[in-house]
Amino acid sequence: MVKSLLIKGARIIDPGRNMDMIGEMYISKGIIERISSPCDTPPEANTKVVDATGLTVCPGFIDLHCHLRDPGYEHKETIATGSHAAAAGGFTTICCMPNTLPPLDTRASIDYVKNVARTECKVRILPIACITKGRQGNELTEMHELVDTGAIAFSDDGDPVANSRLMYLAMQYSTTCGVPIFEHSEEKNLADGGSMNEGWVSARLGLKGIPAEAEEIAISRDIALAKLTGAQLHICHVSTAGSVELIRRARESGLSLTAEATPHHLALTEDRVMNNPSAADNMLAYDTNAKVNPPLRTEKDRQSLLQALEEGVIDCIATDHAPHATVDKQCEFGLAAFGISGLETAFGSLMGLVHANQLKLHTMLAALTSGPASIINGNYPQAGTLQTGARADIVILDLDRKWKVDSSQFLSKGRNTPFEGYQFKGKVMATLVAGNTAYCDASLSVLNDDK
Repeated sequence: MVKSLLIKGARIIDPGRNMDMIGEMYISKGIIERISSPCDTPPEANTKVVDATGLTVCPGFIDLHCHLRDPGYEHKETIATGSHAAAAGGFTTICCMPNTLPPLDTRASIDYVKNVARTECKVRILPIACITKGRQGNELTEMHELVDTGAIAFSDDGDPVANSRLMYLAMQYSTTCGVPIFEHSEEKNLADGGSMNEGWVSARLGLKGIPAEAEEIAISRDIALAKLTGAQLHICHVSTAGSVELIRRARESGLSLTAEATPHHLALTEDRVMNNPSAADNMLAYDTNAKVNPPLRTEKDRQSLLQALEEGVIDCIATDHAPHATVDKQCEFGLAAFGISGLETAFGSLMGLVHANQLKLHTMLAALTSGPASIINGNYPQAGTLQTGARADIVILDLDRKWKVDSSQFLSKGRNTPFEGYQFKGKVMATLVAGNTAYCDASLSVLNDDK
């Protein structure tokens, strides 16, 4: 049996330690034993050697926000299929949201996710538990019990806690649990009935819009409550320039606040609802695959998110992977489900920004590795790093490999992507979890050979 692995000739990047070098990585028994400059020393017996010349190795990606639909909606996704899609996207750790049926609001439901992940999945899956029972916003869950069972954060996800008193109490309890609140910040009454960003595109298409203020009002309240309680607040899928400014000012005041942006909010705008540049006729108005909550915003908002990522105002990139069945999207725009299947397109879409000089490579890789790791590192200190002695969760990348998005080839059950037909430059070639191959492109088939 192969007990060790030597990856030679790669560009090795560890954003959390400011490492960027050409060298080799030696992995033994699932642990990173050393990273060194290239050498001609013959490998030890029973060592598998991978020639990664021209490729890049970095820590495995960490997704703080995805939806696995299991239990209850297995026709959309399962924990197993979602984990396979994650591995294909370069993710070695994913955090699943609790909007399942039943919701993740009891010890039994958290145990279910952990047991399935342990027996059927190759990537690490960390459950996020509900803030309120049934995600109904009426009564807090047994928060300490859920953390003891394995929950790494609390969120009611798409149903933010509207009752400020209840959110105040939730934040107080979360501080005693030592885990963050992940908040979908949205003023539901203001957003009610909207299906895309409120602006000229929604007016032209005759669709009711969701104003930026629906997000910004909710973020203002959540920041105020976090200041009052001292809770660790993480704001999910930031989408507006106004939200960025609120977060910037809160952080400048010393508040314990983190935030994420999604690949689709960084790469696309509301215009995508009106046309698909990859379509043969360059026009596919009312494309439900571009319907997401929060909605795709304006170019000004997109540029603000990119700047905030470079400045560290936004800490990380999370996919908000939201797979749906075909029937959920092939309908009238207003009736279609919100959500994008994003695990397998995240890296390719972000590399498009890198190649267009809109985003720095190191910023992007940090936002996928050390950034999210810092938010959950209280329980998982070895995540997002290539430090000697750390678990060998790594991804091998080809920064220049061209490929075309074809959702029929997705490992996820969700085919709902606004990037259908796009030509990307930058591809995940292999994903290793504890030194074991979770995903491998055919060109690196040596990693699938365990003999």
